[in-house]
Amino acid sequence: MRMPLARVQRVQKGQRVQKVAVLPREFYERPTLTVAQDLLGKVLVHRTSAGTAAGMIVEAEAYIGEDDPACHAAPGPTRRNAPLYGPPGFAYVYLNYGIHYLVNAVTESEGHPAAVLIRALAPIEGLSLMEARRDPGRQIDANDLCRGPGNLTRALGIDLKQNLLDLTGSALRIEDQKDPKRPVAWSRRIGITVGVEQEWRVITADSAAVSGRKRRL
Repeated sequence: MRMPLARVQRVQKGQRVQKVAVLPREFYERPTLTVAQDLLGKVLVHRTSAGTAAGMIVEAEAYIGEDDPACHAAPGPTRRNAPLYGPPGFAYVYLNYGIHYLVNAVTESEGHPAAVLIRALAPIEGLSLMEARRDPGRQIDANDLCRGPGNLTRALGIDLKQNLLDLTGSALRIEDQKDPKRPVAWSRRIGITVGVEQEWRVITADSAAVSGRKRRL
């Protein structure tokens, strides 16, 4: 099925107008592993009053259904995990261990809880804003700004206020900027203690912004 793409224009100072496509809801309403791989190379954008920050997705993990012990849907529907059971293409943001906010894209059809955790970005816009949010006064290497899911939400200014935002048409969105396809690698998910046998983590294999270890091509 061919997916319609909502067209928007991005204007940067001193540059020509760039046409980009916001990913439509149909993109997310597919098997989660497919969505996870196809998100690599797409651009997560957050527009705020402080400015726009954006980065190319280079690492993602799939969490699929109540049978996945690492998925928040494992205990069944709760108030916290309600976004997972909702329509695809919405953000699921939560506070992890009371420290870091993590951002996910809800996938599959409504009533089938699943999501893709966005684990790392290669920054492409708003680097100075990202640095200020991460650690004011200290210069951070560009590849480290959004390496890891907690770092990327801090750099992009994402917290619980962005939970349930529509990724297809809000200040938090994912765009297709037509980046050429690059080699990918799959491995076991990291940072969890259950469901570790599933190789549901996918990375852009040649990216220097990926967190953790690189594995199978």
